[in-house]
Amino acid sequence: MRIVNLIENTEGISECLYEHGLSFYIETKGHRALFDLGQTDSSIRNAKALGVDLKAVDTVVLSHGHYDHSGGIIPFSKINGNALIYMQSSAGGDHYADDGESAGDERYRYIGIDKDILKLPQVRLLKGDHVIDDELELFTIKDRTHTLPFTNRRLLIGTKDGFIADDFSHEHFLVVKDKGLTVLLSGCAHNGILSILDAYKEKYGTHPDIVISGFHLMVKREYRENEQKEVRAIAEEIKTYRTRFYTCHCTGIPAFEEMKRIMGDQLVYIHSGEEIVTG
Repeated sequence: MRIVNLIENTEGISECLYEHGLSFYIETKGHRALFDLGQTDSSIRNAKALGVDLKAVDTVVLSHGHYDHSGGIIPFSKINGNALIYMQSSAGGDHYADDGESAGDERYRYIGIDKDILKLPQVRLLKGDHVIDDELELFTIKDRTHTLPFTNRRLLIGTKDGFIADDFSHEHFLVVKDKGLTVLLSGCAHNGILSILDAYKEKYGTHPDIVISGFHLMVKREYRENEQKEVRAIAEEIKTYRTRFYTCHCTGIPAFEEMKRIMGDQLVYIHSGEEIVTG
């Protein structure tokens, strides 16, 4: 299995762009797949620099309905009009971030996908779990076992009656099985990485060998004491898994460094353009 980060927030391989967003290329015996496509076409430009042939891609998975994971889908569709694009039907909803009173009239910022994506004929809208084949499978959260990460409180859904808290039903998770190895990919783990791991255990009866995910713990200020405590508690719990964790994007470097102190070599940060060695 080959897994390459095509874009994320931090500088990695020198010839690769980096930006707030996420995209992974996954190569198995039977598939050439993309998991998310970043905020812009930068992931596509990086793919060329890294020698990834996007015309050979057969499957695209959009992890959830936010702009920083979907911005490259329209540009990709102009290169490759055959790859099937899987997303939850609710990923096309009206998703917003509350930037606070200081933002004035711009307080509620649209962070959803470009609605033109929904017009692409190769899009497959799902409602819940879905098996693509014996290598690729998607699952969703039915019941959370843990509270949502504190960073999700500002994320909303726009309705005709105003804004409501996002329930993150538009988020799903990719399981990749190849040559006896099982990899779980999550975009931002908005539902909480602990709930996601519990849902995986309930569905599959075991733990994945590798987890690749942002943990959505980033803040643009100093962490409060209760927030630091939550970050440490997450690290302490996932440390008990027999799993290697790769993180990036929305985890944030300060949260990663705090978790790394607890988890050691079990946790690795993957930067833009870097490849994950699976064995």
